[in-house]
Amino acid sequence: MNIIRKPSVAGMFYPASKTKLETEIKLMFDSTALEFNPDNIFGIISPHAGYVYSGKTAAHAFKTLIDKNFKTALIISPSHREYFPGICVYEGDAYETPLGAIEVDKNLRNMFLNHDRIIFSGNQGHKTEHALEVQIPFLQFLFPDIKILPVVMGEQNQSLIDALAQRISETVDENTVVIASSDLSHFYGKSDADNLDRVIEKRINAFEFNELQKDFEERKCEACGAGPMLALMKAASIKGYDTAKVLSRTDSGDVTGDNSEVVGYLSAVVYK
Repeated sequence: MNIIRKPSVAGMFYPASKTKLETEIKLMFDSTALEFNPDNIFGIISPHAGYVYSGKTAAHAFKTLIDKNFKTALIISPSHREYFPGICVYEGDAYETPLGAIEVDKNLRNMFLNHDRIIFSGNQGHKTEHALEVQIPFLQFLFPDIKILPVVMGEQNQSLIDALAQRISETVDENTVVIASSDLSHFYGKSDADNLDRVIEKRINAFEFNELQKDFEERKCEACGAGPMLALMKAASIKGYDTAKVLSRTDSGDVTGDNSEVVGYLSAVVYK
């Protein structure tokens, strides 16, 4: 492995020490009850704030993957720091966290690219993006030998969402889990944030991805990873998965006690 994407937010979003990181993830799993555990999982939605804020919410989704036999995780992330047209699949060999290097699934990448100008190989969006990176330690904790396909959406318009959903449906199998990284509304008072985020929760639970896309377009709700969420649900539908369940919904005020400007978080599982 020659081209390795080094940790960008270790020590900020999660511990930089391997021991402390393992301890924190274990504590999050131990304090999260597995109340719902479907067998046929296509993917999960997971938040991407610092672990102190959204880690336990994320743990609800990742805990449904325990005892499953996934070999690869396809992680779809928005791009917070870098704008670029299209969708970028990481060109390198691995991502690294304090838990070690996790290899990119090159066979899946080759199938996924398919000489498409919209979905391409590179490092745009990958260099400092936290939304993708924070998902990886959970995977490493659960699946020491799992590979990943890191995908960052530079744009999130409908045509790109549809193209990504189609490509996912054409290339993934039962050995791959799809992870959509997203937070919800940002910097509203707790009550207003709850009203916005409740729209997303309702649509996910009803598996109404077309209606959810319209809600985003009409600004009835907000999510920085709207594209990843919609691509996950649309791809799942193409593959015959037709059910989703929100496992946890919280906001930053639940941790800080400051409810004047909160960020919303949600985790969910898509299955059949």
